[in-house]
Amino acid sequence: MEKQDEFYIGYVDEVGAQTKKSLKKFTFGAIGVLLLASFLFAFFQKPARASAFDFDTPTKISGTYFEVPYPMLRVKLGENAYKNILLLGFGKFGANNYVKDIREDVGDLNGKHLTIEGNLVYYNGKTLLQIDDSQKISLDEEIIVPPLKPSSLGHLEITGEIVDPKCYFGVMKPGFGKIHRSCAALCIAGGIPPVLVSSEKNEVSDYFLLADMKGNPLHKDILPYIGQPLQVGGKVEKIGDWHLLRIDVDSIIKMDKKSSIY
Repeated sequence: MEKQDEFYIGYVDEVGAQTKKSLKKFTFGAIGVLLLASFLFAFFQKPARASAFDFDTPTKISGTYFEVPYPMLRVKLGENAYKNILLLGFGKFGANNYVKDIREDVGDLNGKHLTIEGNLVYYNGKTLLQIDDSQKISLDEEIIVPPLKPSSLGHLEITGEIVDPKCYFGVMKPGFGKIHRSCAALCIAGGIPPVLVSSEKNEVSDYFLLADMKGNPLHKDILPYIGQPLQVGGKVEKIGDWHLLRIDVDSIIKMDKKSSIY
């Protein structure tokens, strides 16, 4: 006897046996695929970090401004206790775009006391401040302190990867792949300081701001090395609770291994 196909009628409550069987197979199959996809996503996803970016909560910070060589605000927390807050601009730009107006009015800002309103970024003991408006920077002319002098800690060889601190400390929870590596390159090209994240324990720090051998900022010259495992050597200087690594870019060694960050 020839098998007859079922004909579905929307206004009839009864569903044919073959249709019921097909729906059950589809439902259980779809549930199985979703469970498997959820398991694989959880298995391969990198652990989330407890970083924070107070994008919707502006904060006023007062402290002494320094450029060593990147803009920082040295904030007093208590008796002989200070915090160096790395300053950033809005989007993929450095803080210099925002401090240039007040610098043109009063001259050199090093050692002068500023109050800046911005968005805090913090993770693993490091604090940064995003500035989105030059009008949110004010000068206290009564307070001037001597320039901040970095202390030398000698030469150090470090294995690690170069990141942009805004994304790494703030919004990457985590972020990996070419998109995030390209974003880091754009941020550093736009004036955000490059930071070397150490992949191996050392006696100094997990994070190093990078400068050239003369202590000048590094941006475009460092772009080919962002987000790749590297061997980097240079002179280490301590700047409050940050460390600066003076390097010769041409001496950077690219390692034949996959990135653990991107």
